[in-house]
Amino acid sequence: MTLKTFSTILLIMLLTGCALPEQADPTKNWSASKFYSEAKTHMLDGEYDLAIKHYNGLQARYPFGRYATQSQLDIIYAHYKNGEPDSAIAASDRFIKLNPQSRYVDYAYYMKGLANYNRNQSFLSSILPTDSSERDAGAALDSFNDFAELIRRYPDSKYSADAHQRMLYLRNNLSKYQIHIARYYMKRGAYLAAANRANRVVTQFQRTDSVLEALEIMIDAYSRLGLTELAKDAQRVLALNLENGRLTQPTSEAAE
Repeated sequence: MTLKTFSTILLIMLLTGCALPEQADPTKNWSASKFYSEAKTHMLDGEYDLAIKHYNGLQARYPFGRYATQSQLDIIYAHYKNGEPDSAIAASDRFIKLNPQSRYVDYAYYMKGLANYNRNQSFLSSILPTDSSERDAGAALDSFNDFAELIRRYPDSKYSADAHQRMLYLRNNLSKYQIHIARYYMKRGAYLAAANRANRVVTQFQRTDSVLEALEIMIDAYSRLGLTELAKDAQRVLALNLENGRLTQPTSEAAE
């Protein structure tokens, strides 16, 4: 048979709807337990793409039952480990919505916070010594709020202690982020905006390492603006904190 003849036959088959045999689906006759077992094996082997595929297959074929519910939890972790924070958060929200009374719902809240916590950890930042407080604060704030919600709803959860420690770290980073912005405004000569950012640190992030630096920025900014009383007020608070080794809130706030 010549190449031309073969091409003609193939074209006729396509035009007449004669399709080539489809590849058989190896999961066609799988039970729910088989789906779950295979997905779990791939999880243990670090093959998260395949694990997610089988978890999705399980939920599509067997949407009810203990395997389906457990797979909804496991797929959260699979997405998280696979570097898919958006999918992990979506899966967490889905579990919370479908299983609000589950005794494992605290885990879904925790993983949602953890996914946001690591959202801005890109490949580049993992190999270069970058300051995490200089990155966009959106994900950090989302993570802080997620962990806060976990602790509010489930204060006795086994995940609450770790969530609390992460919140302390996030709070410190969020305060540093405001300092970076205040410093930027100072360089641009936007002294009122700088003072307002620094004042936000003092009023909203008390007892963080950034408060003393924020007070120094306020003193400088107010002095440049000719707002002598506000500068003196910030100076008094700074002196008091340095003398007593503690952080207190100033009596005056920056003009909005």
